[in-house]
Amino acid sequence: MSARSALNRCNDGGVDDSTDQVPAEPSRHRGDEQQMIDRLWDFSDPAASEERFREAADDDTHTSHVRAVMATQLARAIGIQGRAAEALDVLDGVAAAVTAAEDTERDAAEVRARVAIERGRILAADPERRPEAIPVLTRGVREAALAGSPFLVLDALHMLALNDAGHEEEWATEGFDVLAGSRDPRVLRWGVALHNNLGWTKHDAGDAVAALHHFEKAVEAADRYGTAEQQHVARWSVGRALRTLDRRDEALELQRELARARPDDPYVQAELAALTEAEPTIEA
Repeated sequence: MSARSALNRCNDGGVDDSTDQVPAEPSRHRGDEQQMIDRLWDFSDPAASEERFREAADDDTHTSHVRAVMATQLARAIGIQGRAAEALDVLDGVAAAVTAAEDTERDAAEVRARVAIERGRILAADPERRPEAIPVLTRGVREAALAGSPFLVLDALHMLALNDAGHEEEWATEGFDVLAGSRDPRVLRWGVALHNNLGWTKHDAGDAVAALHHFEKAVEAADRYGTAEQQHVARWSVGRALRTLDRRDEALELQRELARARPDDPYVQAELAALTEAEPTIEA
């Protein structure tokens, strides 16, 4: 399984962006904003999420800033459904309105960061446009720093580490430095994605020892700050690296443990098949 295939499995399972009621950034309004985003998102049902974010973006009881933030998530929900052009149009509208709508430069920088990150996510999802995402996401890092938002800095950095070929470790290392300066659990959750993504980069490069190190770090972060889904997927990655290292007994024990918890997980079943030389049910 390639890194991108594995990361699709991991991101579908929530290593990237799974959300729940963990408080984020207590400063000013940002904690409330992120909790609202977490509450409205259901990555397993982007169509329903789209409707919720559309309603929030049109809700006149919210400030213009909150409506702009919700519109960036509306664009993301639309993009996940494959309507990239429509999603980019939404982001263009947010970007055009941001200067007039925001009360402070810090608020404006936050919205610009969110627009850049979501635009970069959409571009990165298209293999032909992925190179265009790199400068956009780099701008997202700068704007997030101006906004004083470690959460958004890490979102942009983890996307760069995932998509900027040849520079994955550099971006991930910047992310680890940001993590080291935070005590916010919702910010620290980004350690799951950063370590997991870098682990797959190492795995694809043939360095399974380094991959296992980062997968184990992802498990540590998931256990401390992540969701049950992230904990499951992070352990699956550890098992996959153990198989590559020919530590098959350990890998089999781990995958069997995961199978007891989730017997219908096709990725776990594929690993069990590969480890027991049974007929695989999915690319292993």
